[in-house]
Amino acid sequence: MAEETKKRILVIEDEPPVQDMIKSLLERFGYEIIPALNVQSAVNILRGKPLPDLVLLDIMLPDVDGLDFLRQMREKDYFDSLPIVIVSALADPDKIRKGLELGADRYVTKPGIVHNLPKTVMELLRDGRPKKPKTEPS
Repeated sequence: MAEETKKRILVIEDEPPVQDMIKSLLERFGYEIIPALNVQSAVNILRGKPLPDLVLLDIMLPDVDGLDFLRQMREKDYFDSLPIVIVSALADPDKIRKGLELGADRYVTKPGIVHNLPKTVMELLRDGRPKKPKTEPS
């Protein structure tokens, strides 16, 4: 019987203690964690094969604003089916709304990581991204 392939999660987070906590938390559920401390590292990982199954994205990063990176990713059809979850200390309703408008599938605040992140990750990996309605040209 073939061993089931672990789901791979790219974690773009510049704070090593937070990165380690997320890694430890999600590895307990059998996920493979791919760490990236900045967007440049994440880009190098995303250029490789296979793509991760899900991305966790901080929005306060040292090299590029996470919301700008999210927008850039969502502009590329290549990433259409890739679930992206913002994980941020910012609980500002405007940031949350903007992140979701730019294409994040969920927004988890860092104080809620332990309770909310595993459930969010499991749901998105099970169900995938919601399908965008196709618009017909007029």
